[in-house]
Amino acid sequence: MYRRLIIIVAFGLSFQGILCSQELFPTSEPASTIPKGVIGTRLTTESYKEVSIYRNLASARLMYGLFSNLTVMANFTESNHHGVDFPSGLATHTHNGNKSVFSSGNFQRGLVYPYLFTGIDLYAKFRFFNRDGEHSHLRMALYGEWSNVSVAHDEAEPTLLDDTKGYGGGLIITVLKNHLAISLTSGVIIPGSYDGMSPDPLGGPDVPTTLTYGKAVKYDLSIGYLLFPAKYHNYDEPNINVYLEFKGKSYGEASIVQYGIKPVPIQTPLLQAGNYVDLFPGIQTILHSNMRIDFCVGFPVINQSYAHFYPVYMFGIQRYFYLHKK
Repeated sequence: MYRRLIIIVAFGLSFQGILCSQELFPTSEPASTIPKGVIGTRLTTESYKEVSIYRNLASARLMYGLFSNLTVMANFTESNHHGVDFPSGLATHTHNGNKSVFSSGNFQRGLVYPYLFTGIDLYAKFRFFNRDGEHSHLRMALYGEWSNVSVAHDEAEPTLLDDTKGYGGGLIITVLKNHLAISLTSGVIIPGSYDGMSPDPLGGPDVPTTLTYGKAVKYDLSIGYLLFPAKYHNYDEPNINVYLEFKGKSYGEASIVQYGIKPVPIQTPLLQAGNYVDLFPGIQTILHSNMRIDFCVGFPVINQSYAHFYPVYMFGIQRYFYLHKK
């Protein structure tokens, strides 16, 4: 009897995964949650060319269905985006007689940085509303995120996964109808600060510098469509999904303090307030109802992000493991 129950449960989970495959968005989380007791793993890479240097980010994610409506995740990231100290030109403090002279800007791009373990990002998603219909559903979820990422990020825009520590949260609404899924995510990011050293342009000792990043509002719209199969015959059939994801963010100006007491005027757009929307078209394959492979490319459509160059290439692979107790 237990064996039969296990087979039924596994069959149901596989069916749910196939039915909702078009809402497994490559860059955004849907309002759906992982079934209780299921473990998921995901590996992603992100790459773009900055002048003559390729910037790469690798992220390993561990997911778990704590309850049927509560999913928790831990992300571990490594990148060559930043160093442990700020680059020359970020913020410098020199003395001219009895007057302090500050400068900001003239950023150097394309600097070589080593690969660093940036930190851990924790994420939780609580689904509080669910309405199912025939080949359709409407789901809503709240999410919260906390990050201890610590690198010398040198732009105002915060990103908790790999650039800034801090916390955030928001709302996800996902609608699925037949082959089409649409999801809207809106949330806030409250970043922390980074304490590092900034080079003195006159060759003096490096300057103790604190950079506090701008608070941000994010607004993402994701659209997914199941191309194949048009009708399921068995659960080993591959799924092919296509996506369009609009990822937007508005953020405030950063602040720079030197020696713990002296504010530095911001004179570069990299550290000023800004907003943008990127577009990520993508394609996805799901094999044997479980193995998920994503590929997408990002381009600017409204303004642009100063935190990365374009195009941005993203690749991901994900798998779930069903644990059943006897």
